[in-house]
Amino acid sequence: MRSYRENAGGGRLTFGRGFAVGLLITLISSACYVGTWEIVYYRVMPDFAEKYAAHMVERVNASGASQQKVEETERKAEQFKVMYDNPAINVAMTFVEVFPIGLVVTLASAGILRRKVSAPDHPRS
Repeated sequence: MRSYRENAGGGRLTFGRGFAVGLLITLISSACYVGTWEIVYYRVMPDFAEKYAAHMVERVNASGASQQKVEETERKAEQFKVMYDNPAINVAMTFVEVFPIGLVVTLASAGILRRKVSAPDHPRS
């Protein structure tokens, strides 16, 4: 965003333009993250959901929870495996992991880097 302000914006950047630039950066980086995870999940770790679900059940068993809580966790773990094996849900869940963080960084950066008027050039001593 700073590079955009200095190179394309002539030293000026409104909050709205900064937000738009940052949002585009966030969308591209989120898409790269999701694409990478999909390759890893389906090619390298196709048993991830199964192992994660088993870990969920192991944790609740180790905690000494009631049989009702264990059964509830087993049911949720099975639902997770089914959902996560659906590519559309997998993509959506993975996108939701990273996009909000990028959105917060975008908002902060747009606010910090906004500059309405070009700063005069001062030679450094």
